[in-house]
Amino acid sequence: MIWTALALLVVLVGISLPVAAALGLMAYVLSERFAFFPMTGAIGELAWNSSNDFILIAAPMFIMMGELMHRSGMSERLFAALAPWFARVPGRLVHTNIAASAIFAATSGSSVATAATIGTVAIPNMDRGGYNRPLFLGSIAAGGTLGILIPPSINMIIYAVLTDTSVADLYAAGFIPGFMLAGLFSLMVLALCLVRPQWAGPRADIGNLWRERLSGLRNLLPPLGLFLVVVGSIYAGIATPTEAAALGLMATLGLVAANGQLTVPVLLRAFEGTVRTTCMVMLIVIAAFFLNFVMVSIGLVKAITDFVLALGLSPLGMLVAIVVFYLILGCFMETLSMMIATTPVVVPVVVALGYSPVWWGIVFVILMEAALITPPVGLNLYVVQAVRRGGAFYDLCIGALPFAAMMIVMIAILIAFPQLALWLPALLKGTG
Repeated sequence: MIWTALALLVVLVGISLPVAAALGLMAYVLSERFAFFPMTGAIGELAWNSSNDFILIAAPMFIMMGELMHRSGMSERLFAALAPWFARVPGRLVHTNIAASAIFAATSGSSVATAATIGTVAIPNMDRGGYNRPLFLGSIAAGGTLGILIPPSINMIIYAVLTDTSVADLYAAGFIPGFMLAGLFSLMVLALCLVRPQWAGPRADIGNLWRERLSGLRNLLPPLGLFLVVVGSIYAGIATPTEAAALGLMATLGLVAANGQLTVPVLLRAFEGTVRTTCMVMLIVIAAFFLNFVMVSIGLVKAITDFVLALGLSPLGMLVAIVVFYLILGCFMETLSMMIATTPVVVPVVVALGYSPVWWGIVFVILMEAALITPPVGLNLYVVQAVRRGGAFYDLCIGALPFAAMMIVMIAILIAFPQLALWLPALLKGTG
């Protein structure tokens, strides 16, 4: 049964079948081959129940927030406000890329939106500043990945639904590792620029640097305010994650309107992007729920768990093997598809090894971040290349490697110190 399922997954993904179709077809074949009764009759109810989940309603609202911020010019003002703070640091605008991505990620919840938005603003400055191209482009692609780690995160919502884990716990767990990872990115850039000064770009020629810094603070307030509205309302007990998403969307609409950018064309483009992305996500989710139902019903999940535990590896050894597996798989599979297709199988194994599903959720998201910047299927690489509009794709692949290495370092830190992810959720629950 295990090898049949594995062979099916490899073949269906290998022939580049759309992910939702691959998951649905895999579920159908397993049902027909191993189930005692036809399970296809449950598709309608499963589709309704999975798409009617209250938590999932937050996803299109977070997507809409990112679309509005991307199209209203908020990102340009954010970038301009951050640039003076790194004016005297080697690698000036590279650090700005990372900081802007971290702040934008804390409001959009999307890696693709973050990479596209920051890339649009930053790339025109790359050649004018004489920066090392691979490093500069890699910082945009890697910075964009912070959109699924720093809360709010669309991927965490889907993980929570698939594993019956608290979204609030996941958001709290992702906060410290998310900003630590952004810090590791900047430290790595600083080290490279100190070793190779020619990569650092020019020093800023700003007469009154502190005046520029202070005057730009007003442009940092809107995204930080949105973060407080969304995340703060959750932990203050005012709103559920879904209600917080609604509050964040209303606040975003208010900010866009206050800036005079709430026009019909902006709204139509934002609606179109939201509907397109939401439909793609939900189709995959429905197919994944059907596959999960079939796998549990035929005993495949238990069979895989028993098989893995029977290998006799230590919990740490098994965890390292799973991490390596995901690093390899991420080179060939899109992140959302990877998460939805493997979570029902891997999470029971991880829990059986004695690890927290909340902690694993953060490690898993970092593994998905690595998949976003590792060729040949690194989505953020293609997003930045599209925004760049020309040039060698090789530059992006090389530039992303140091940042992928920092993600592996972050995973190692979390394995050594799991409380970095678990301390804040416990504290907010009053048990830390």
